[in-house]
Amino acid sequence: MDDLVLARSLFGTTMGFHIIFATLGVGLPLMILCAELLFQKTKDQDYAVMAKRWTKGQAVLLGVAIPTGTIAGVQLALLWPGFMEVIGRVMSLPFQIEIYAFFIEALFMSIYVYAADRISPKMRILSVTLVLIGASASAVLITNVHAFEGTPAGFQIENGEIVDVDPWAAFFNPSFFISAAHVAVSAYMTGAFMISTIAAFKMLKNKRNERVYLFHRKALILSLIVGGIFSLLTALNGHESAQMLHEYQPEKLAAAEGLFETQDYAPLAIGGFTDRETQEIKFAIEIPWALSFLAGNSFETVVIGLNDFPEEYWPPLFVHTLFNGMVLIGSFLIFLSIAGFIWHKFLKKKHFPKLFMYAFVIAGPLSLLSIEFGWIFACTGRQPWVIYRILATEDVVTGSTQIGILFLLFSLIYVILAIAVLAVLKYYFKRHPVEHELDGGSLQQNDVSIT
Repeated sequence: MDDLVLARSLFGTTMGFHIIFATLGVGLPLMILCAELLFQKTKDQDYAVMAKRWTKGQAVLLGVAIPTGTIAGVQLALLWPGFMEVIGRVMSLPFQIEIYAFFIEALFMSIYVYAADRISPKMRILSVTLVLIGASASAVLITNVHAFEGTPAGFQIENGEIVDVDPWAAFFNPSFFISAAHVAVSAYMTGAFMISTIAAFKMLKNKRNERVYLFHRKALILSLIVGGIFSLLTALNGHESAQMLHEYQPEKLAAAEGLFETQDYAPLAIGGFTDRETQEIKFAIEIPWALSFLAGNSFETVVIGLNDFPEEYWPPLFVHTLFNGMVLIGSFLIFLSIAGFIWHKFLKKKHFPKLFMYAFVIAGPLSLLSIEFGWIFACTGRQPWVIYRILATEDVVTGSTQIGILFLLFSLIYVILAIAVLAVLKYYFKRHPVEHELDGGSLQQNDVSIT
């Protein structure tokens, strides 16, 4: 395995681990805010308990997101020195502003955790809102660097020198707004469905405890509403992202759909796998004309095929599977949230069938899996470029020969961290069962023994 593959594997593993905590760190504050707002409006103590308990989980996740994010930043500098030279000259603004976003998130998270019972309801809501804003801004700003890699702007390279630098043009690169919206709405969706997983699991375990069952059912319904809204918004944003690819990275869109020949009325291939030799998608279901409409809102839109590009510019063809995975999971989550809401709200059923409950349990892990698929698709689908059509990935990799050892060590660290996080969460919530906080139990929000 050469140094380029090892460097990509190491950084990809770091980001794949970090993105779990980063995504939940953005999504959970929205759920906390919704619970806090419902508590202030209805005075139903169950929502106060939800906000309190979800905040404890958020604190643990934030404690892992920070060091793994730091590791990712250090690895960027060590593994990709040529890339960071360009970023330092052209795209340093997001990193600088992100420091302030994180400061806002950490400051008001501390206020909410330690002083929520001593501040007014308006200040509680303001604190959680600023945590949400800080977390979302932090994710958007860091993701903007990735957006810049796909649609670079604000600089030129002439004779090996970086010239004509315009930091704000680089910051507001063509895909900034679409990428920013996507990272936010997909994180909100994932945070909601992770709550649905926990709530459904607890409902299955507490069928005979009607009080606890009711509490978790409230959490489940709230998560389905929030998750349903943002899964729909994620799908709409995905349509915009496909149009952005059609305009700026056509070979990436072609690889995502296994399209080899340029054509109008291009079909959309669902499922199957790409066969390079026969240049077709095997075992796929094709929807006639749908890809052309997806790319340009018209069945007559001409979609450029892979054969119009040199083969060395082709992304890995397995990105078709990743793209399909995202779409299928997103469609399932939309259907699940709508079906669950109809069952509860319009059919007035107090209990969900077991099939529904098991589907709710897997919804959270599936949403996280779709995030992983999306991240790998976005990065791998840009290859062989680290900055599209300007800087090749192989030209900026480190010359170190010790990457293999680092890859093994960091992989071991991430396994240990994952086990530690699960153990801490299980230990805390086992020692503080929800029964102790319902109906007259302590609602003090300054119990921070978890930290």
